[in-house]
Amino acid sequence: MLERYFVRPDTVDRIRGCWLGEPIERYVEWLTAQEYRPRCVTRRVPILMRFGEFAQARGVTTQAQLPALVDPFAAQWLERHGRHCRTAVARRKVLHEARNPVRQMLRLVLPGYAGTGRRKWADPPFLQRAPGFFTYLREERGLRPASLVEYEQYLGRFEAYLARIELQQLADLTPPVLSAFLIDSSPALGKTALRGLCGVLRVFLRYLHREGLSPTDLSTAVESPRGYRLSEVPRAISWADVRRMLAVIDRRTPVGRRDYAILLLLVTYGLRAREVASLTLDDLDWQRERLRVPERKAGHSTAYPLSPLVGAAILDYLQHGRPTTEDRHVFFRVLAPPQPLTWQAVSARASNYLHRAGVQVGRPGSHTLRHTCVQRLVDADFALKTIGDYVGHASADSTRIYAKVAVEALRDVALGDGEAVL
Repeated sequence: MLERYFVRPDTVDRIRGCWLGEPIERYVEWLTAQEYRPRCVTRRVPILMRFGEFAQARGVTTQAQLPALVDPFAAQWLERHGRHCRTAVARRKVLHEARNPVRQMLRLVLPGYAGTGRRKWADPPFLQRAPGFFTYLREERGLRPASLVEYEQYLGRFEAYLARIELQQLADLTPPVLSAFLIDSSPALGKTALRGLCGVLRVFLRYLHREGLSPTDLSTAVESPRGYRLSEVPRAISWADVRRMLAVIDRRTPVGRRDYAILLLLVTYGLRAREVASLTLDDLDWQRERLRVPERKAGHSTAYPLSPLVGAAILDYLQHGRPTTEDRHVFFRVLAPPQPLTWQAVSARASNYLHRAGVQVGRPGSHTLRHTCVQRLVDADFALKTIGDYVGHASADSTRIYAKVAVEALRDVALGDGEAVL
């Protein structure tokens, strides 16, 4: 496999002669199977060679000793190759360049090695003091993995706070402790995040009381910040801004073809990022010119007429941008290994192009384009019930906020007696 990437025989011999030669060759085979580009392979192998020399210089003789040297090696790499980095982002990129291939190789050769992931907590919080809580969330309440991660983040914050004040027993929790925790957390959280924290905390406290881990049900002592329904205006943008955003996409590249199709889906049908990410090839009915969106947030599915513009953009991506894979998802990341695009990535792409186009809007993302789709329907004088059905609202209450942006109807109310409108 090494001969595929390195032409000179002495280079191949030198790699195989290294004391990490066999793990490096296994890693190259894995990179090839994951469809990494040759340039990536030829860039990573020398880094692994340097890592082997670094380990030998420190007297390491077995592969089991290698994990302890990952961070020291990355620090040395940064010292040598990051001297001209002017920003923290650039330095982190250099560190990642050294750490990532080493960790990937060690995962292949060392059973049980996981490296350092992005999760803040290695184990779910309160695993020892409330061991069945996450099983309860998963099996009894049926929460999705993304919701479980949110619970871990919020309860990890709570567990860290209890450790800081040295409160060991959950039975010793009191309303003043809970209030102090919320006050301590509020400066770092927005109103929505603080409401989420309070909701998670109430579920956890009710579980503790149910399982006898807390003598009283303290969930009633946790009050969420007051929220006012319909207090905000949806963050839509004008159709001229939509055109500016689409114009900055370079549709000559696979990334551009993919992102152009994604943004058209968001702004044409008002889809959520999760709905775009979950689309499969089976949801595209080319013969009937239909687009099916299954398992929407409201618990139903929707079938749309497939717009010629949207259909042409998706077809262009499928023919000239989508990687060859047996996975049926429509949209994939471009970098190896080819994996379906996540909903977070969909929203991030929308935010990226809004910024690049210079469109000023609060909290730019995929929902900005969803609001824009609804705003266009409101401007076209569609009934709110029709709009709600089109974008997949479960209740008319969810659509009611868009009455605040029905400018012409509001102008008629302001200028006349309003009876004809009402």
